[in-house]
Amino acid sequence: MSVAVIRSDGFLALRRGLGEVGLAALALVVLVWTLLPIYHMVMLALTPVSEAFAGRYWPQHATLENFRIVLQEDHFFLQNFWRQLANSVLVALGTMALVLAVATLASFAIGRLRLRFGHFISNAALLTYLIPAAFLAIPFYKVMGEYGLLNTRMALVFAMSTFAIPYAIWVLQQYAESIPMDLDEAAKVDGATALQILCMVYIPLLRPALIAIGTYALLLAWNEYLYAFLLLSTEKQHTLPVAMGYFLVTDDSPWPILMATAIIYALPPAALYYAVRKYMVSGLVSGATKT
Repeated sequence: MSVAVIRSDGFLALRRGLGEVGLAALALVVLVWTLLPIYHMVMLALTPVSEAFAGRYWPQHATLENFRIVLQEDHFFLQNFWRQLANSVLVALGTMALVLAVATLASFAIGRLRLRFGHFISNAALLTYLIPAAFLAIPFYKVMGEYGLLNTRMALVFAMSTFAIPYAIWVLQQYAESIPMDLDEAAKVDGATALQILCMVYIPLLRPALIAIGTYALLLAWNEYLYAFLLLSTEKQHTLPVAMGYFLVTDDSPWPILMATAIIYALPPAALYYAVRKYMVSGLVSGATKT
């Protein structure tokens, strides 16, 4: 009997070990798959334009010249680099602010004020994701044209907020269910109004979810290309993702300069995500696991 138990324990240990080895191998494959594009981007950004297609794994004469060209707008396609970068920043911040304002007020009204049909409204908002964003591009263009918002940053802010707000409301509402209603009742006993409860109780306790949703909305607008290309028609109003598309209109694209631009553009969101990574986990996962 003891021999059978030992064999069983040995088999389970072997199976557990093989499982761990398999997971490690899978993690290694995913890591290489993720880092490979970043490696190529950095390698090309450090490569002189004349050696872009030399076929080497690392540039023979690595240089920072491409970054100088970008920062000094010393290229035909980068004549408005700083203005377009500012457009991206303003659109991203505007989208984040609008999404947080609308989603916070809506989740508070639905979850804390107990509005009739509130949960139905929040769930119905998620149905908007059944329609692909690309299908709504032409209707958005027509609506923005009727309101005189074409070729303005606000048009892109409104478009991006439309796609981010339903998800934001749902996450904030689910996260808010972990906040005891007793706190609201205690505040009411002390004479607090609904606005005071919102500002002094609800928002401070909702901070992890607000940071996560704000980061999500900001990155959504930061990386947007289709709607930025459609709603913004002049180079000075374009965001940087659209501007980087200019490089691909020629047969001899300066890939090293494009990769240097991409690295510079990727640094702010990477730094932001690293700074708030703990809030991203606690804010999004907590809301996503509640029912």
